[in-house]
Amino acid sequence: MIFQLGLTGSIGMGKSTTARLFAEEGCAVWDADAAVHRLYAKGGIAVEPMSRAFPDAIEDGAVSRPRLKDILAKDPGALARIEAIVHPLVGQDRETFLRAAEADIAVLDIPLLFETGGEGAMDAVVCVTAPPDVQRARVLERGTMTEAQFEAILAKQLPDAEKRRRSDFIIVTDSLEHAREQVQDVVKQIRDRLKHA
Repeated sequence: MIFQLGLTGSIGMGKSTTARLFAEEGCAVWDADAAVHRLYAKGGIAVEPMSRAFPDAIEDGAVSRPRLKDILAKDPGALARIEAIVHPLVGQDRETFLRAAEADIAVLDIPLLFETGGEGAMDAVVCVTAPPDVQRARVLERGTMTEAQFEAILAKQLPDAEKRRRSDFIIVTDSLEHAREQVQDVVKQIRDRLKHA
């Protein structure tokens, strides 16, 4: 039986780097955002149902994220319809991954884990965190969004303090080495627990 560790944290907290550190420790890693990209790509299983619900979102046989953004800007209510199509498909993708995984620990990188109520399906949850100024600097350095867009995303996410309070483990990503040490400690704790289960 594979141990399911939910990995979450707000934008710019270092989830991708932390997921990579878990992979280095021999954990199987599944990324919810990457799953959505696969589903939206040409030939992806979300393309057909999305094309029926949102024909304007399709471009070159794939779901266009910029077009979806435009649709959501005009009709915020469309989000619930998109989620009703995509969330079950993402769940199927995760189940397929878990059945094929050969590691003892599966790290499931789900940015909106608490917001979507997904923590109940996990054996434990790890929250990735960083000081607010570090978080802001990381996001704005990417050059992919404005300060206003960053604030809008933050407003939709559960506050960092609440995520930390509801998590079993916390990893502070103030430096790569410190993050690595904490990941190794979490993996050791889980493997010790599995040995005595």
